[in-house]
Amino acid sequence: MSRLNAHEKKTVTFKLNGLPVRADAESRMLLSDFIRHEIGLTGTHVGCEHGVCGACTIQVDGAPARACLMLAVQAEGADIRTVEALSPGEGRLSALQAAFKRHHGLQCGFCTPGILMSLDALISARPDAGRDEVRDHLSGHLCRCTGYVTIVEAALSALDEIRREAKSNV
Repeated sequence: MSRLNAHEKKTVTFKLNGLPVRADAESRMLLSDFIRHEIGLTGTHVGCEHGVCGACTIQVDGAPARACLMLAVQAEGADIRTVEALSPGEGRLSALQAAFKRHHGLQCGFCTPGILMSLDALISARPDAGRDEVRDHLSGHLCRCTGYVTIVEAALSALDEIRREAKSNV
């Protein structure tokens, strides 16, 4: 990677939720700040700014990543998804989002976008995941409200629904 000046702006081009993005970012700007303040998508939350809490989790090329640990310039050429991409359409919820609603998988909601993005990646990669795998996958997220029980139940419910739907489409 070429050497960057901290205050110099660099044009960054990537896909965000399936749409092309081309914008200027200071070389020191975090991807979380770029997404929130430059692009205007505020679903990605910023908690600890150290990568510990998981609130800023997005997907980069299909894998969960902490947006607070990544510079915007590092997103060059990447395919990035944020929580805004989960909805299948205006006013509709994905199976995972609907399960969170049904099972009360959130209270204050601050950690929820990051958790949803991690679980969405797990469901995509391992639709046969079980309770232990879901719990393990959530170990990188801090939630101070729910105690995780309802989050795990919501994830398992979504997995069951997705498996049933896949079987009916065969």
